Amino acid sequence: MQQEKTANEYMIIDAHAHIFPPKIAQKATEAISGFYGIPMQHIGFSEELTKSGSQIGVSRYLVCSSATTPLQVQTINDYIADECARHPEFVGLGTLHPDMEDYSREIDRILQLKLHGIKLHPDFQTFNIDDPSAVCIYKKLAALKLPVLFHTGDARYDYSAPKRLGHVLEQVPDLVCIAAHFGGYQRWEEAHDYLKCDNIFFDTSSSLFKLSKNDAVSLIRYFGEDKFLFGSDFPMWDHACELQRFLDLGLPPLANEKILHANFEGIFGAQSV
Repeated sequence: MQQEKTANEYMIIDAHAHIFPPKIAQKATEAISGFYGIPMQHIGFSEELTKSGSQIGVSRYLVCSSATTPLQVQTINDYIADECARHPEFVGLGTLHPDMEDYSREIDRILQLKLHGIKLHPDFQTFNIDDPSAVCIYKKLAALKLPVLFHTGDARYDYSAPKRLGHVLEQVPDLVCIAAHFGGYQRWEEAHDYLKCDNIFFDTSSSLFKLSKNDAVSLIRYFGEDKFLFGSDFPMWDHACELQRFLDLGLPPLANEKILHANFEGIFGAQSV
C-alpha cells in the first residue's frame, strides 16, 4: 500500500503558465479574462508567477505566450527567451502563426533561442488546428522533435476541437503534443473519443474547477496517468488552489508523482535549477 504524502512532500512542475511583458501584462490579462468571462487571480508578470508558485514549492515552470498575428511572433519569442535567461527555473516555449510567411526560418531561430517547443492557441489565433498550412508546420516540428502545447476545446468555437487535433495526429503521428485542459475544455467527451493516441499528453489546467471529481479521475484512468501534466494556467488561477483541486482527486501517491513532475521530465528533461 502506498504511503500518503502531504502537499509539501511532492516535487512540483507547473506545465502551463503564461507570462507577458510588463508594458502589456495588465492589458493581456484583462483580455484573457474578458475572452473567457473568468476573473484572473493574478497579472501575468514573471515575478508574480514565481511568487504564486513558491507557495507550493514549484521548481520549474513551462512558460509561453501566443501570437495573435504573424507580426507578433518574433517579439514574443525574444521575450520568452529573455525571461528564461533571467529565470533558470523557466522552460520556454516559442510561438508561431500559420499565416506567417517563413515559419521554417523562425523555427530555426526558436532552436537558436534555446526554447523547448511551441505553444499554439487556435481560438486566439483564429485558425483550424488541422488546417493544411498548420499541418505543414507540425511536420517540421515533428522532424525536429519539438513538442507542441495546444490549447484545445471550447464550446463556443471549433478551431481547437479535439476531433481536429485527432485529424492532425492521423497525419503527423510522430508529433509529440500536449492537449491542454484535459484534452478539450468543455469538450471532454469529444477528447475521450478522438485523442487516445501514442504521442499525445494532457495537462490539468483550467479544468478541475469545472470537471467533477469522478469525470476527472475517469479521464486520467482512460488516457493513463503517464499522460498527464500538472498545470496552473497562470495568471488565471492561483497555484495553491490548483494544487489542492488536483490533490482532492485522491489519486495514489505514485500517480501524483508522475503528474506533478515525472511526466514533464520525460518530455522536457530532468535538469535541476
